[in-house]
Amino acid sequence: MKIIIDAFGGDNSPQEMVRGAVTSVNLIDDLNIVLTGDETAIRAELHSIGYIGNEIEVVHAPEVITCDESPTMAIRKKTQSSLVVGLDLLKNDATADAFISAGSTGAVLAGGLFRVGRIKGVLRPALGPLLPNAKGTKTMLIDCGANMDCKPEYLVQFAVMGSEYMRATFGIVRPRVGLISVGVEDHKGNELTHTVFEKLKALDSINFVGNMEARDMLSGDYDVLVCDGFIGNVALKATEGAVAFLMNSLKAKIKNANFFAKLGAGMLKKPLKELKCEMDYTNQGGSPFLGVEKLIIKSHGSSTAKTIVSCVFQACELIKARTIDKIREGLTALEKEQSGETAV
Repeated sequence: MKIIIDAFGGDNSPQEMVRGAVTSVNLIDDLNIVLTGDETAIRAELHSIGYIGNEIEVVHAPEVITCDESPTMAIRKKTQSSLVVGLDLLKNDATADAFISAGSTGAVLAGGLFRVGRIKGVLRPALGPLLPNAKGTKTMLIDCGANMDCKPEYLVQFAVMGSEYMRATFGIVRPRVGLISVGVEDHKGNELTHTVFEKLKALDSINFVGNMEARDMLSGDYDVLVCDGFIGNVALKATEGAVAFLMNSLKAKIKNANFFAKLGAGMLKKPLKELKCEMDYTNQGGSPFLGVEKLIIKSHGSSTAKTIVSCVFQACELIKARTIDKIREGLTALEKEQSGETAV
């Protein structure tokens, strides 16, 4: 497997990206990594780590796209940036399987769309992060910010892409698809969700279980949560904020508690540590950009080496599961089913 990493994407580049790459090739057999970015800086970091292997290749890319720039303009103008060079390698190198970046979300999405291209028939690619849930499995939220204004047809494709991802990656035969709304009743929601509800309900190719409320996102009762990018991004950030608040509040309460409370907290140290680990985004990998021709994973902007390693493991799993091919097949089946309905 060959995975390309944008070594100058994110707040902690290139140090953490390089360290993550080195750790990954040390842990995973038959893995080659390409690091794009300033070659001198990358090789200096490799030297400081003491890396002497041949599993990591460096491709020089002197420019960097920042989060302050217009994504579309930056992709067009900074053709020698670590991001654009990496995406071009992904598209043009037949042996390249995946691309990982912690850089500007807008630039990664624009670059994936314009440099790599959409799968035939895809109206809009979407970001689909995986969330931990109460049942110890994963739930996909799609879309979480790539498409702020959506047509009903976009959300229908999101449901199919998310279902195929969960089926291919986790072996879920009939992933349960929920539509995020303001109530579980069929008639709840706005004009967009009303239309999408009817379209999803009419499909046999997905297991649509109806509307769901945002408070049930982490319940484990759903495998795929469908919404537009605006709602998804708000829901994701609100969930992250709530989790951070609870963990910080719990820590503060324990710190200021009496002796017996601290003694009890000590006895709960192991399960609390496990909970923190489950909720830590650095253990979850990144958000796959579904609907493009090759695998693109958007990592958190503050990614550490540990995060990058999680993303590499995630990419390897998706490559082995042929997830992109499964999404293509699912979209083809959707098109045939919709054509059959139209013909009737």
